Amino acid sequence: MAAGIRPAGSGGAYEPTDRTVPTRSRERAAYDRESVHSMLDEAYVCHLGFVRDGAPVVLPTLFARVEDRLYVHGSTGSRPLRMAGEPDPGLAVCLTVTHVDGLVLARSAFHHSINYRSVVVHGTAHQVTDPDEKRSALDALVDHVIPGRSRDSRPANAKELAATAVLRLDLNEVSAKVRTGDPDDEPEDLTLPYWTGVVPLVTQHGTPIPAPDLDASIPVPGYLATR
Repeated sequence: MAAGIRPAGSGGAYEPTDRTVPTRSRERAAYDRESVHSMLDEAYVCHLGFVRDGAPVVLPTLFARVEDRLYVHGSTGSRPLRMAGEPDPGLAVCLTVTHVDGLVLARSAFHHSINYRSVVVHGTAHQVTDPDEKRSALDALVDHVIPGRSRDSRPANAKELAATAVLRLDLNEVSAKVRTGDPDDEPEDLTLPYWTGVVPLVTQHGTPIPAPDLDASIPVPGYLATR
């Protein structure tokens, strides 16, 4: 199977650790900040893993990156948010994002695969308690979904802020992994009469659909019209 790794960006690279070096297909691993940040910024949902009562738990949730820091959205009643708010050392977590770029159809069932880009982050999450940082983090979460939207919506009021919690996770122990390219069939299978190749998958933004109660005089914002 082919590997595709972007060249190191000008922002340097994350230092590999025992937890961020893959045990398989190490040639697909990437640690440069440019690749990692672009994959994080393109994703809308992350999966947050942690241990609760001795058992692993993985939750999908919204997140946003601000430089070398991730902010994860949650409710103040959420168990991981309460755990992260407890005294030092915070909550040990593993956060992941994955993009599926194509379905790889080989001649043999064994060599079917997907083309993908993924990021894995290990670290200790802490609940954001500083009011200014929390407001900035919530703005970043909104703008991560639609850039510019935080300036075009009502900010959270005191009641909403009290019901919302935010986790902070620094990007220190990070790795990306990428698979690109064609199927990797065995030489003896090349003459088999089966179609083989890649089916690309693309995420697209559709035409904005106004809410039924929207004032008809309010136009579609420019940041939506250009998507």
